[in-house]
Amino acid sequence: MVVRKKGKMVAIVDDDDLMRSALQGLMKFAGLPAQAFASAEEFLKSGQQNEVGCLVADIRMPGMSGLELQAKLNADQCRIPTIFITAHGDEKMRMQALRAGAVEFMAKPFDDEALLESVRAALEC
Repeated sequence: MVVRKKGKMVAIVDDDDLMRSALQGLMKFAGLPAQAFASAEEFLKSGQQNEVGCLVADIRMPGMSGLELQAKLNADQCRIPTIFITAHGDEKMRMQALRAGAVEFMAKPFDDEALLESVRAALEC
């Protein structure tokens, strides 16, 4: 098992430039350090998994999906509290994500304050 120090950075993984920028701005406004990644692969290549206290990830992305990213992190014993955001979710997908350890599953468009509340709770895990 990998022992991971408790990170406070929020990692944002979304293939949509505008969404990434908006989420990064929201985190900055709330005083939360955040880094954005255009893909799951980019996040994994960054090597910053141990510095992340919360992961906000889109479900559907080209290449590795958010659910596949979650499965890869779990397989690597890297448990990062994850909040999924999606415009294409359904109840089956939501249950799959939550069973695999996601702390929240939010449909786009979502309330900014609700997202921040979930991120802050995840950072306390």
